[in-house]
Amino acid sequence: MQPSAIRKRVAVTGASGLIGAALVHSLRADGHDVLRLVRRPAAAADEVEWDPKRLYVNAAGLVGVDAVVHLAGAGVGERRWTEAYKKEIRDSRVLGTTAIARALAGLAEPPEALVCGTALGWYGDTGSRAVDEDAPAGTGFLPSVCVEWEAAAAPAEEAGIRVTYARTGLVVARQGGAWGRLFPVFRAGLGGRMGDGSQYWSFISLHDEVAALRHLMDTPSLSGPVNLTAPEPVTNREVTAAMGRVLRRPTLLTVPAPALRLALGDFAEDVLGSQRVLPGRLLSSGFSFAFPTIDDSIRAAAAR
Repeated sequence: MQPSAIRKRVAVTGASGLIGAALVHSLRADGHDVLRLVRRPAAAADEVEWDPKRLYVNAAGLVGVDAVVHLAGAGVGERRWTEAYKKEIRDSRVLGTTAIARALAGLAEPPEALVCGTALGWYGDTGSRAVDEDAPAGTGFLPSVCVEWEAAAAPAEEAGIRVTYARTGLVVARQGGAWGRLFPVFRAGLGGRMGDGSQYWSFISLHDEVAALRHLMDTPSLSGPVNLTAPEPVTNREVTAAMGRVLRRPTLLTVPAPALRLALGDFAEDVLGSQRVLPGRLLSSGFSFAFPTIDDSIRAAAAR
């Protein structure tokens, strides 16, 4: 992907998170103006206040933006899934997306594009069956959240804004996210497969995630769901072997499924679940992966 040569004004939610911070850095490095939405009174020229729980966005701060990348949401793997935290996961996504979509729809001159970060959780457990964007939503908590999440962007679509849903896989990064918690464990020689290791993990390197988000922002022909995941999903057993190869550490241990369920509660079913998801629309739109394999992605993360 070649970065857009036209200087753009881009607003980003979730700008302090793993993906958001990397995206902001990438855009600014290429000379684009970036506004960061913050949950407090704006304290700098590049900040716009919003409060997703109150469905509030200071829409005046978004006047003149060319695109919005919406990445905010409570971390799925940050805490044990109590009923209260499941509500926070859902509300942070549905209310946040509703607030952004309504604010953009109300602008006299709406932006060209809204890239709404969602998740492969849409598909649920696909087992060993490979799926692409044409597959229906799965069943369970995360698929239901993803369905409501994407539906919440309807006001933007109705206002004529091109909306893409970036259904992101597991982001391979050393400094954050779910994979960031794996690195120190494997470096210590304590890594191993989870459950029987047969479940598919659809992954993407942080570099390719940022490049793909920018590709969605800059490609007028893309709208609707787009899977952001590397071309060849791998099993947890293969991930474990790759981590051992790249980090040169043993991977002899196993975390049994009952132990995961005890430690993680309902979230364990998603760790043990299988998602073999393919980036059909991303590839057909001409996107090229810098780190297409699991070994490439782990090496890139380890080097950062």
